[in-house]
Amino acid sequence: MNNTIDTNAKIKAVFIYNFTKYIEWPAPYKEGDFTIGVIGETSLYSELIKMTETKKVANQTLDVKKYNSLAEVSKCHILYVCKDKSDQLSEIVKKIKNNSTLIVTEENGLADKGAGINFIIKENRQKFELNKGNVEKYKLKVSSNLEALAFTVK
Repeated sequence: MNNTIDTNAKIKAVFIYNFTKYIEWPAPYKEGDFTIGVIGETSLYSELIKMTETKKVANQTLDVKKYNSLAEVSKCHILYVCKDKSDQLSEIVKKIKNNSTLIVTEENGLADKGAGINFIIKENRQKFELNKGNVEKYKLKVSSNLEALAFTVK
C-alpha cells in the first residue's frame, strides 16, 4: 500500500460527517450506532476513526467499519467506496439495495452509475456531485441545503 498522505482525506472526512446533517435516515436507522463503512484502501479511514473520538450524529455514537471485500459489507448508514473498489459499484448497489445506505464514491461518472454522492475536484478544490434519485431510492431524505452545496445535482 502506498503511504502518500491523501491531503483531501481530512476534507472528505469532514464532508462525510457534514452529509449526516443534511440527510435524514428512516426511523429504524436512528437507533444504535451510526455506521460509516469504508470499502477499499484509503487514508480517509483513519481520518474517520479520529472523528469517532469527538463526534456524534444527533444522539448516535459514530462507528467506522472497514471492509476489505464486497462479501464483508453489512448494514451501514454511509458506505464510502474507494477508487480501488469503484469497478464493483454495480455489485455493491445490488448488495445493499434493501438498506437505507448513502453510497459515496470518488471516481468521475459514478454519480450516474449508482452513487448518491461522488467526490470530484473542480478548480483544485474538493467538491461533490449529488444524485438525488440515487439517494432517495434508499428511503433517505435530502435537504435542499445539501443540494445548494453540491457542485451538480442530478
